[in-house]
Parts: sequence; structure tokens; C-alpha cells
Amino acid sequence: MAFSSAGRSGPLADINVTPLVDVMLVLLIIFIVTAPMLSRPINVQLPQATDRVVDRPEPPPPIELRLDASSQLSWDGQPMAIGDLQSRLQAQASQHAGNLPELRISTDPSAEYDGMAKILAAAEATGMQRIAFVQ
Repeated sequence: MAFSSAGRSGPLADINVTPLVDVMLVLLIIFIVTAPMLSRPINVQLPQATDRVVDRPEPPPPIELRLDASSQLSWDGQPMAIGDLQSRLQAQASQHAGNLPELRISTDPSAEYDGMAKILAAAEATGMQRIAFVQ
């Protein structure tokens, strides 16, 4: 490819389309190769619609836990000791096997972290999976 400057006094403004043509040819070859693979049918077993109603058990009411500034724990508004929490949560877990209640925990902003850590440890030990923090 020769460049001549006869009669021109500036840079060439022609676009080099060779790389563009190369890319387009490569894409064309890719599409030609992959198109037959995409046109083959795939057998899929879809579920069939039925008139059957699925009975889902009613979820148990949530457990409201409140930790106040003096590290006093209350279960649904009734005071209790933090040490008794794990046994009570275990009783709830065995009562509602497979459908555990939601645990809603609220704390006073000036409560100690140790009380919250004990509540979360008891919840983890009993297998509580749905835990919500509320204000």
C-alpha cells in the first residue's frame, strides 16, 4: 500500500475497513457454526396443571423478643431470664417442626451487646432461620 502526497497537503481521511471486514467474517463463521446447534429441539418435561389445592400450614405467630437498657429480656411482653431463652426456643422449634416461627428482636439503643450476642447464640443453637431486627 503506497501513500502518495502528490496534490495533497494533509493527512489521509480514509477509513481502513480491513479490520472491520475481518471481524465481520469471523462473526459470520461463528454464527454459521452455532446456528445448527440452536435449531435442534430440546425435550423438556414441564409440570402439568392440576385442580388440586395445596394445603400449606398456617405459619406460627412471630416471637417478639425485647432487650431493654438493663439487659432484661421479654418474650411477647412477659419478662424472662436470658438463660431460659434457649430451652424456650427449643420448645417452640419442636412444637412447630419444619415451620419455625419468625424471631423478631428489638433492643434498646443503650442495651449491652452481650445480651444481644446471647440471644443470637440461642437462636442459632435452636435452628431459627427467620430472624428480624425491629425498632
